Amino acid sequence: MIGKIHRVPLREVWKHEAFDFTQYLQNNLDVISGVIDLNLVSAEREQAAGDFSVDLVAEDESGNTVVIENQLERSNHDHLGKLITYLAAFGAKAAIWIVPEARPEHVAAVAWLSESSSASFYLLKAEAIKIVSESGESDPAPNITLLVGPSAEAKEIGKKKVELAGRYAERLEFWRSLLVRAKERTRLHSGITPGKENWIGVTASPGKSFLGLNYVIELNRARVELYIDRGFSSGDNEGFFDQLLAHKEEIEAACGTPLSWERLEGKRACRIAWRLEDGGYRSPQEEWPRIQDTLIDAMIRFERALSPHLKRLVAPPAPTLPAEEEVKE
Repeated sequence: MIGKIHRVPLREVWKHEAFDFTQYLQNNLDVISGVIDLNLVSAEREQAAGDFSVDLVAEDESGNTVVIENQLERSNHDHLGKLITYLAAFGAKAAIWIVPEARPEHVAAVAWLSESSSASFYLLKAEAIKIVSESGESDPAPNITLLVGPSAEAKEIGKKKVELAGRYAERLEFWRSLLVRAKERTRLHSGITPGKENWIGVTASPGKSFLGLNYVIELNRARVELYIDRGFSSGDNEGFFDQLLAHKEEIEAACGTPLSWERLEGKRACRIAWRLEDGGYRSPQEEWPRIQDTLIDAMIRFERALSPHLKRLVAPPAPTLPAEEEVKE
């Protein structure tokens, strides 16, 4: 005979949150350990944290502190704030929040915390169920399931996000200070604002928006470049590239240095670059002015060398389509 599961309101099983539900969890830590990747071995109730008191302070098998906050009502901001406060107050390595119903914004918040923090955050759903069959019904029993918890993948994603945020901030500051220095010497990039990407640029020649005159910065090196990307076909871009390549010696003589001529085979765009290998945005900040001045000087000379040739560029001829074969009757 197979019975049916009936859900029971939590307050029919545990009348009082602190005296009943919290005490039950303290005496039955296995119902929590069974759904997370921690084995909780001891717990104490109502430990003080400033003017507040945490529901449970437990330990895992390694002796790390774990704080547990539980509710008999739908999740709310108050308990989320307390959970974070308790985690910090006790120096805990993990925080567990147990609720009968979680708001979507709290699910997202705990997922973000677990992903972004060095601590582990868990959001658990608590239900009470009983089995009903023709012969009667069982006593109510807890059913606790994991809604959100830490994972190696989430931690790695969080680590990458932190790294990206730091990288974006560094690049933004590098471009901000470069543009300030550049305005003292040239108007080439005076109309743009710094961004978080690894390049900033302007149109290299009036009416030719497919020609980008760019600064590019990497971890430990940098470059100025002419990036050719008309967007229609690689043939168009290669056609413009070849027109400039025909004047390679003249352009490099005006720059005073060899350039990197890159057809970028297999890609749509082409590039002509002046590469600088003596520093990037991860160089010590006291070296940034030197790196920026080198880039600005290269950009000025690069643009002057290319400018007369860019004005003379003509669109490559359209490919000749094969004639349609005569249809024979």
